[in-house]
Amino acid sequence: MARGRLLVAPDAIDRVYRFDEIAGRPDAARLLPATVRWFEDRYTVSLDWPDECYVNHAFEPTGLWHLGFVFAAADLAAGTEITVDYRHLLAPGQEEDFRDTRTGQSIIGYTWQESLAHSTRELAALLA
Repeated sequence: MARGRLLVAPDAIDRVYRFDEIAGRPDAARLLPATVRWFEDRYTVSLDWPDECYVNHAFEPTGLWHLGFVFAAADLAAGTEITVDYRHLLAPGQEEDFRDTRTGQSIIGYTWQESLAHSTRELAALLA
């Protein structure tokens, strides 16, 4: 797949929630691992694990997450594992239950402004 090409696009999103709506539910512990930020303070909950849920985390990812779309961060050979930086998907300050495999560092959610600024700059560079 060529650098900058679309790898994953969202589909079948029927509802988004504010993070506090999800966190305040009695079943929040079950829902939070299936929660993904799409924009600002709006998240989806996908307990049925759609295709985009099979994208793993990496601080040096093969894919760029931007507003729910995943673009190839470089030219990718067939069979390359697709990864994204989960900090874009988490709530600001939310810490993932596991650590980055390569670095051992915690995975902590960006603010919306950090996520959007970072992914927009990277996408512009990919498409240039």
